[in-house]
Amino acid sequence: MTVSSGASLFLGITIGVLTSWALHHRWPRQDRKRQDASKTPPVISGYSLSTAQLLAWIDAATQGWLILTPDLTIGYLNSRAERLLRFSSNLLVRGQPLDHVLSVPQLEEAIVSVRHQQRPQRCEWDQQGAPLEAIVLPGSDEWLLVLLQSRQSLEAQQQQQERWVSDVAHELKTPLTALMLVSDRLEGSVSDQDSVLVERLQRELKRLQLMVEDLLELSRLENVLPHEQGSYSPVCLDQLVDAAWNSIRPLADHRQVSLMLNTEEPGPLLGDQSRLHRAVLNLLDNALRYSPDGNCVEVEILPSGGWWLLSVRDHGPGLSERDLSNMFQRFYRGDPSRARSNRSGSGLGLSIVQQIAVNHGGRVQARNHPDGGTSIELLLPRGVR
Repeated sequence: MTVSSGASLFLGITIGVLTSWALHHRWPRQDRKRQDASKTPPVISGYSLSTAQLLAWIDAATQGWLILTPDLTIGYLNSRAERLLRFSSNLLVRGQPLDHVLSVPQLEEAIVSVRHQQRPQRCEWDQQGAPLEAIVLPGSDEWLLVLLQSRQSLEAQQQQQERWVSDVAHELKTPLTALMLVSDRLEGSVSDQDSVLVERLQRELKRLQLMVEDLLELSRLENVLPHEQGSYSPVCLDQLVDAAWNSIRPLADHRQVSLMLNTEEPGPLLGDQSRLHRAVLNLLDNALRYSPDGNCVEVEILPSGGWWLLSVRDHGPGLSERDLSNMFQRFYRGDPSRARSNRSGSGLGLSIVQQIAVNHGGRVQARNHPDGGTSIELLLPRGVR
């Protein structure tokens, strides 16, 4: 195994700095020459590199860093290494002999080989069911650096997380349904004084129920391959807009908010009708949430090369740069003072729109309209590629 010259320089400096740091803080009785050397920071191209800065970089690293002293004591490790090795947060491992807190024959063999050959060695093992790999690097004065990372692919980790979310959402459905039934029974049996509490309980339960349903839907969408055409059929965007607006018309009429649809073409395409309806509904509902009373929600359908552009604009106060950057993230909630409706959603509506767009080979984006308000644009391919 070989290491590039740049990596060798960095690792050499790293181990040197940490060696000096450990000697200065843990072994103050070392000879005077080594103490004096530890006070001199490394210099690269005329610039000195502080120990504090180096340790900060190590703590922020995505790899696990485990520094071993010449007597195989744990001199330093970052939080990533603690998580990968499944060390309890209550267990103090720094300063402990490695074999007292970790027994891995593969790692022990690699350490012996590195000390004998003075060359990096790689090893693999399962740490409490989690596949790990380590690269052991030699340092000066028999110090060692162990770099740790998971052998589980990012795709597998994402699938595991999605399965976990789906399982939790499924498990929550049953107790939530039972609580809804209990709240309905309570509504007719409590005093007028307590009815306010029951109404609040019902609102929160409905919000939780909506969140669980949206989590399940998002999990299902993430497990569908893009362009999976099993349920695709011809649809028209203008009809989807009309149907979705009819679903929220009672809420819009209550606030005297109207729909203004501008299109010269119906926007025909092939897609999953039910999920495209859900995407358009979520966009209209979001626009209604930010629209002032007595105003309108503007929808425009335009051809754009090989795409259909569905633009949904509200006439609200617009969004901050932070909101625009994060609004499609799960559970993200913008500044509540900007909303013109006190209705609260699950925080997943726009994440669902984004995933539906991706599954259809499209995308969704948001911007503040030059004439005021926010415009969210859904781009969908005219045909299946």
